[in-house]
Amino acid sequence: MARFVLLTAPADYRETHALQAELVDRRHRGEVPDVVLLLEHREVITLGRKKGAEGSLVNPGDVPVVPIERGGDATWHGPGQLVAYPLVKLEGRRADLHLHLHSLEDAVISLLSTWGLAPVRDERNTGVWLPAPAGPPQKVCSIGIACRRWVTWHGLALNLTADLQRFATIHPCGFDPSVMTRVADHLVRCPSVDEAARQLVGPLATALEVTVDGELLRAQRPDEVVALLS
Repeated sequence: MARFVLLTAPADYRETHALQAELVDRRHRGEVPDVVLLLEHREVITLGRKKGAEGSLVNPGDVPVVPIERGGDATWHGPGQLVAYPLVKLEGRRADLHLHLHSLEDAVISLLSTWGLAPVRDERNTGVWLPAPAGPPQKVCSIGIACRRWVTWHGLALNLTADLQRFATIHPCGFDPSVMTRVADHLVRCPSVDEAARQLVGPLATALEVTVDGELLRAQRPDEVVALLS
């Protein structure tokens, strides 16, 4: 069973990171079920564990830069981007980090397909991509995870209406910023973060092989989530 929680206000990255760390420990001790956090961040740049990730910073300006323990390179988070953090205990055949990464891709591919889009994988690079009018596919969803005592954290970031110019502050995942795209440039009407979050619950539950426990919970701030799960 898994509880899905939607943060209804843009979330501070450091507060959300602290919440993830607490829930990972609680999940390991069996105090909470699997939890999936759905949210939109205030603007932030995160640096993964990839060697030389700080070299992907171009001109962050006053945007906070936070080194974290997920895999991968530099990533931008901010308004117009749906983020999902599955805090899930990997057991049995699910104890496979490559399978977990592919499951996150599967969930996003399923969601985008229901919107009439044609998402694809890149076998060399993690994430989900959309065909471009000219040239190679562009990246619409970035994925990076960490795992502590077989409980996953971090996750995926799907660009809905995000300002693509903000990716020029970094080399996203080591690429030129022009590799990034957003759903709004492929649909006449792009779902809001709230709409997309609600629609992602089913595909994520299916891909992660978990059963949704009750209705989607809502909290305004990260510090309210633990009480909701009690």
